[in-house]
Amino acid sequence: MESTTTQIKQNFKTNHNDIHQMVTDTIIQQLENGVIPWQKPWIGTNGKLPGLPVNFTTNKYYRGINILLLWSAAIEKNYPSDEWASFKQWQAKGEAIQKGEKGNVIVYYDTIEKEKDGEIQKIPFLKLSKVFNRTQLVSFDTTEIPENIPLQCSVEKQNEIEQFLSDTKADIEWHTGGACYIPSQNKIKIPNAEYFQDTATCTATEGYYSTIFHELTHWTGAEKRLNRTNGKKFGDNNYATEELVAEFGAAFLCAGFGIHTIEKGDHAGYIDSWLKVLKENKKCLFTAASEASKAYDYLHSLSID
Repeated sequence: MESTTTQIKQNFKTNHNDIHQMVTDTIIQQLENGVIPWQKPWIGTNGKLPGLPVNFTTNKYYRGINILLLWSAAIEKNYPSDEWASFKQWQAKGEAIQKGEKGNVIVYYDTIEKEKDGEIQKIPFLKLSKVFNRTQLVSFDTTEIPENIPLQCSVEKQNEIEQFLSDTKADIEWHTGGACYIPSQNKIKIPNAEYFQDTATCTATEGYYSTIFHELTHWTGAEKRLNRTNGKKFGDNNYATEELVAEFGAAFLCAGFGIHTIEKGDHAGYIDSWLKVLKENKKCLFTAASEASKAYDYLHSLSID
């Protein structure tokens, strides 16, 4: 998956000076990549759900779209800190950025003076800036936030599902990062069970298995399995369809095992992103549902002796 900063730069080139459209395209792109910047069913290595990003030097919280942009960067790169600042702000505090670290894009309003009807007026416009997370500092000490923080595991392991997962022979690696399927490695990565916590819309158990089933459905699309044709870039209908296949596959598998899927219906942006896809391609829904059923059948066939 491309980094948030790279996505923004590419979108900026496409949309020239329309930063509003650029940021909107970036968020839509992440949604189509299966990432919801304002929702994460697992917690970070600091034992907390993502907090509001705060500027370290001013102690003020970032606002509006910058919250989503910095949440997205923190989720993508697994930053355990909510503290951010610009290069100069860190430098003023005697801090240095680790070699090779890249800044994370935020936006802010500036003004330009223009004469209109004989008067000088200040016209507001958006500009790009970059900030760095505390984790990116040379001085950052990993012991500040214990890697092996003792979390209470809220996931209730289901024997039937655990056997089902074992029967697939899928290479699933549990770690402290995010969830993904890596085609080049034919590997699924899932956050450790203790990082899933109950939320207002789903239990830790539901979030845990829904996440695994989503990535496992992606896994079925490999060439040597069901050989689905996946899109490679933003706006590619096949890519969007593949994400729906994974969503439906997870829903079908959860229903089959009698557990609820992660509730996303309260996220208007999530719904809108799929409405856009469905309106542009009337066959997408039928294709995704059909392919999800094939994935469901294929996975269950692996459990048959």
